[in-house]
Amino acid sequence: MAASARKTNRGPQEKAKLGQNFLVDPSAAQRIVDALGDISKSIVLEIGPGRGAITQILSKSAGRLIAIEYDRKLAAQLRMAYSRVPNVEIIEADVLSVDFDTIIQGDLGGISDRQNTPPTKARIVGNLPYYITSDILLKLFEFHRNFDSIVIMVQREVADRISATPGKSEYGLLSATAQLYTDVEKLFTLPPEAFSPPPKVHSSVLRLRVNPKAESLGVGAGEFIDFLKLGFAQKRKTLVNNLKPHFEEERLKNGLKELRLRADVRAEAVSLEKMAGLFKSIRS
Repeated sequence: MAASARKTNRGPQEKAKLGQNFLVDPSAAQRIVDALGDISKSIVLEIGPGRGAITQILSKSAGRLIAIEYDRKLAAQLRMAYSRVPNVEIIEADVLSVDFDTIIQGDLGGISDRQNTPPTKARIVGNLPYYITSDILLKLFEFHRNFDSIVIMVQREVADRISATPGKSEYGLLSATAQLYTDVEKLFTLPPEAFSPPPKVHSSVLRLRVNPKAESLGVGAGEFIDFLKLGFAQKRKTLVNNLKPHFEEERLKNGLKELRLRADVRAEAVSLEKMAGLFKSIRS
């Protein structure tokens, strides 16, 4: 499959941190697959299949399975194991460089065909490497039109951040961005013993149902995310102090007043709806 021009270059140290803690608990693997729902007629895209604990189950239940593995040796082993399984395709690639439009919509024909055909929706599943979880999620959100649900296993602390609600200390840019594109549900947590070798942390499984909210909020997703980045730039600063280098302070304060927010409010305490309201207020 073709990959986009955005290619990451991971050095030896980064390769050592690929998060290769392989799931070895069969019941956990089955629970993760079950969280995808009925996939008998669906495209399922697995990120980081590793030794194939989840792949094995998916190969028997998914209409079509596309597994993306970065590790060359593991990809070769998986390709050999599933060479005669017609519904399984193994791709050796960096998921951060993959063009999901090409992989999922590629069999729709030319560009003109895609413009007149509703996009095919795939379901994502994966055990995300801890150190690039945010990067992978942002990549998936960029291509959200291709997906209807995402079931991921991440470090428990990261899961807490993704699922946090405004007012909680864990709520931040990752929470707001994830919830701008999806409805987040925390499913269950696995102990280190479910993996080999055991990591030093617990892992949580989340289900993200794709439900983009930018249009209903009346904002452009790209510009609004840039605004969120500014608002969350320094956690200890108030929202006004984070934003005033970029916007007129008086307009910011007036916008907060209209939304009945305190002048010293921090971004972590503001809902997406009110952040969108402030964004529109200072740009009007």
